[in-house]
Amino acid sequence: MTVTAREPGQESGGATTDTLSIIIPAYNEEGAIASIIERSLAARERIQREACGGGVEIIVVSDGSTDRTAAIASGYPDIKLVSYERNRGYGAAIKAGFEQASGSLLAFLDADGTCDPLFFIDLCRQLDTTGADVVIGSRLNENSEMPRIRRLGNRLFAGLLIAWGGKNVTDSASGMRVIRRTALARLYPLPDGMHFTPAMSTLAIFDSRLSIAEVPMPYRERIGQSKLHVLRDGWRFLKIIVDTALMYRPLRFLGAIGGILLLLGLGYGIFPVVNYIANRRIEEWMIYRLVAVGVAMTSGVALVAIGLLAQQIVQLVHEDFSPGRGVGRLLRRLGARQFTLIGAALVLGGIVLNFRSVVEYLTTGQVTAHWIYVLTGGLLVTLGIELLAFGVLSRALGTLRARRLYNASGSLERR
Repeated sequence: MTVTAREPGQESGGATTDTLSIIIPAYNEEGAIASIIERSLAARERIQREACGGGVEIIVVSDGSTDRTAAIASGYPDIKLVSYERNRGYGAAIKAGFEQASGSLLAFLDADGTCDPLFFIDLCRQLDTTGADVVIGSRLNENSEMPRIRRLGNRLFAGLLIAWGGKNVTDSASGMRVIRRTALARLYPLPDGMHFTPAMSTLAIFDSRLSIAEVPMPYRERIGQSKLHVLRDGWRFLKIIVDTALMYRPLRFLGAIGGILLLLGLGYGIFPVVNYIANRRIEEWMIYRLVAVGVAMTSGVALVAIGLLAQQIVQLVHEDFSPGRGVGRLLRRLGARQFTLIGAALVLGGIVLNFRSVVEYLTTGQVTAHWIYVLTGGLLVTLGIELLAFGVLSRALGTLRARRLYNASGSLERR
């Protein structure tokens, strides 16, 4: 890595609380780099005057460019140039810029000319007004030239984030934003590739200790060919959203799937139950339906219970993490005691339902009861054992959390 440091236009005697560091990641952008640097330099004085009085520095990161990107950027004495010989990725370039930055406010925009550097004024103002940790420039508005396929993908990701995270963000992958340096400890680690921006947005959305805001911004088509691959990077974006959902909101994710399976199992089992009540018999062909009901019910209960346990683990790892009012209430109501009581009741119900069959088998070696009783009893016992096991794990997690809270309170030291 080569670092060429230049004096910024403002005084560089150290960062103040409102110094803004603008990072421009660039990979083979020789056709656009001069324009974005000149536009950023031209906007610097106005950004400082209207948004952050502590100063503005501009850092260009040439991420292993094989063209003249680094050479062109080195011709501007009022910027700091960071140049790598090997391409490390979009996210890695931004993080390298963060390491070289002196500002307490960190910002970045793409080098392709799609965003206006003057828009940092609006982003910084929004940061100051809302007290947010991350402010995004949203490209999804009537003044955007974003291609339709990318617009559709961004709306899909936004819908998923709103459903799972509960915070309204329309453009999770925007390449123009401002971040408080103090928020990096919560946001890191972040990936090195193109999914750096959706990963940052997703973490800020799912972590209740971070706040995120956005401002609609003009967006025009890039200069040169886009390095974004819709399918490959879209899959990475989706994967990072799911991974983060499991890391911070496992109950909301697993619970939703488990709830759907439980509803499907109950709905699919209505007809056999009604038929048995009306005719006092179960047709042989219904066994396939009942097996599907059993699989759906056991899987649904397992996923909901695993989600509850995973949410307890999240709270254990992140001691100051709040899962939300509804989830927190559910965690308190469905703890170790409830798991154990419900599980024991189900096991007991399954045993009672098949008690005669068990005695008959032990004494005669045969079972004359209809198979539906054996199947139902087996399902109840299986569900009950699942919940009993989850109850034991929940009790262990609760004990660990109580011990950590006790130790953190300093009670042991006072004794």
